[in-house]
Amino acid sequence: MSARSKARKQALDILYEADIRDKDAQGILDSREVIEEGPDARPIRDFTRELISGVSTNKRKIDELITTYAQGWDMDRLAAVDRNILRLGIYEIVWSEELDDSIAIDEAITLAKDLSTDDSAAFIHGLLGKIASIKDSIAR
Repeated sequence: MSARSKARKQALDILYEADIRDKDAQGILDSREVIEEGPDARPIRDFTRELISGVSTNKRKIDELITTYAQGWDMDRLAAVDRNILRLGIYEIVWSEELDDSIAIDEAITLAKDLSTDDSAAFIHGLLGKIASIKDSIAR
């Protein structure tokens, strides 16, 4: 697993926790900062910080996109893990300039296959594909 994939997984863990505990993801990230070193230290990766910051900053718009394009699904019906995989994927597709859309979609699908269901992976693939196809028309 690449360093960026590990950072995405770490970001997903924080977003998921924030979602199910109804807390601020940035606050959870800040509380996880580890100054010490050693075998038990789990430093927060820079890319994880970037993802959490980006999703937190754009969360309202990201959630609007999910609600608009997840036909027949509202935010409360989506599994928390799927909802947060979508948030990460949409952030990377719409706001991240340094990553090809297909890579963002593949990474989201991999997270879904590892942490959710095959049906979730297909749903996430379809929704992120739609967002990628219209991203130039999305007001940022």
